[in-house]
Amino acid sequence: MAAVAKIPETTLWANRKCLLICAIVAIANMQYGLDSAAIGSLQAMPGFLEVFGYKDPSQPAGYAIDGTFQRLIGSLLTLGAFVSSLVAGAFAHFFGRKVALWLACVLNAVACIIQISTTDKVAVYIGRLVLGLANGFLVTFSNIYAEAAPAHLRAVMVALFSEWVNIGSIIGASVTNATKDRLDKASYQIPLGTLFIVPTFLALGLLFVPESPRYLLYKGRIESARQSLKKLRGNSLSPEGFELEWVEMMKGIEEEKHAAQTIGPLDMFKGTELRRTLLCYGIIATQTGAGSWFIISYSTYFMIVAGLSVNDAFKFSVMNTCLGFVGVNVGMYLMRHVMGRRTVLMTGAVAQGCAMLGMAVSATVAYGTVSARNCVIAFTALYQFSYNAFVGDATYPTATEMVSTRLRSWTVGSAISLGYFLAWLTGFCSPYFINPEDLNWGAKYAYIWAASNLCCLVFFYLCVPETKGRTLEEIDELFANRVAVRKFKTFKTTIVAEALKAVESSIPGSEKKLTATEHIDEA
Repeated sequence: MAAVAKIPETTLWANRKCLLICAIVAIANMQYGLDSAAIGSLQAMPGFLEVFGYKDPSQPAGYAIDGTFQRLIGSLLTLGAFVSSLVAGAFAHFFGRKVALWLACVLNAVACIIQISTTDKVAVYIGRLVLGLANGFLVTFSNIYAEAAPAHLRAVMVALFSEWVNIGSIIGASVTNATKDRLDKASYQIPLGTLFIVPTFLALGLLFVPESPRYLLYKGRIESARQSLKKLRGNSLSPEGFELEWVEMMKGIEEEKHAAQTIGPLDMFKGTELRRTLLCYGIIATQTGAGSWFIISYSTYFMIVAGLSVNDAFKFSVMNTCLGFVGVNVGMYLMRHVMGRRTVLMTGAVAQGCAMLGMAVSATVAYGTVSARNCVIAFTALYQFSYNAFVGDATYPTATEMVSTRLRSWTVGSAISLGYFLAWLTGFCSPYFINPEDLNWGAKYAYIWAASNLCCLVFFYLCVPETKGRTLEEIDELFANRVAVRKFKTFKTTIVAEALKAVESSIPGSEKKLTATEHIDEA
């Protein structure tokens, strides 16, 4: 046991101001939930199919949708998000986080107008692409902004991403469920109209959100950075605790600037940054590897193919969305009080893999029966809960912690673009497997995702270090010292102690107030 300096761990209530600010920024992710629920449900809605599909008496809804159109409305959104996420690093370097989010709000509104006002497929394609460009910025910069959160609450505040996604999904599913029986254009225009919610509230909320203090420090705006940190922390810290965090932040950024004179995309693949970049990429890729895009994008359509009526499929879709919301809150509690990042991720890979395997096996041994259909419903529900409680909750907190402050917008942006590329690949290929006019695998497609979750489990166990409770500057030091995965949790860092010495010189007695006792490994 040894005494170590630590920034005080205050409660969520004490940090309510920072929590509110992060929640305002995280509302950007609600757009993804709204769109996924709307588009996934519209593909099974008679009113939408009457305009963009064709009559097919053999289908439960009486209409079918062209496979190419089905693939493009999903893949073009993903393509747009891929492009905007890829350029996020360059944009953030010059303009910052807030300007990027405001631009996304404008693009979002334009895309909604296009999609609502047209009956032309080409115009729909353009609207989906523009919406994708907006979504890429929304997802990337709302997650990057989590660097503003206190270290011990960072996972909870980044997990607000999943919270808002599920709130959006619940609203989207509820609205589409209410309009599904309409046969006019309003049946799909009303759900698409909900996509105006996010740009409206986010654009207004950003007026009260400070720019990231770490970004301001990197731009040399020291006083603005300090004021930003004060606004974020409010009264949650004592003067000594605030000074310790501020000095540590400044020291960490000074050391980064001293270690590397340039900030650019190629720096992500140099020295110790390569390990950090690959970890970030791998963690983001596991979102697709878990099978989430398949379930989220095609769950309603998939259940109809499995034999459910349109009404029942919509009801179960809403139920699964609500289960996902419950799962998010369970996961936030587990990350805050029970488990580390690694354990949450590994537990999720096992639970999700089992749900996928159960779905596939039931379709193999009892295909076309009521039992198989019920198994599809049950295992889809279990998957939605498990994914949102574990991998869905923990991937963004863990991935954004892996990378250095100076390269965060570059690395996280390119990692999210990789995630979108994999999602596009999934969205483009999935109809070939599940569509009756193609391979017609149905629920057997889940065998692929069961195996994929096993691969994710191996990756989490062998490669992902534990970063729970560490400040971003401590994590920088751990990677700089090339600490092994198994030693991350207990390795002794020095940056907080060095910051404490600086604080002690200006505020005598700080060392006694800010020192805790815990087990550490010597360097």
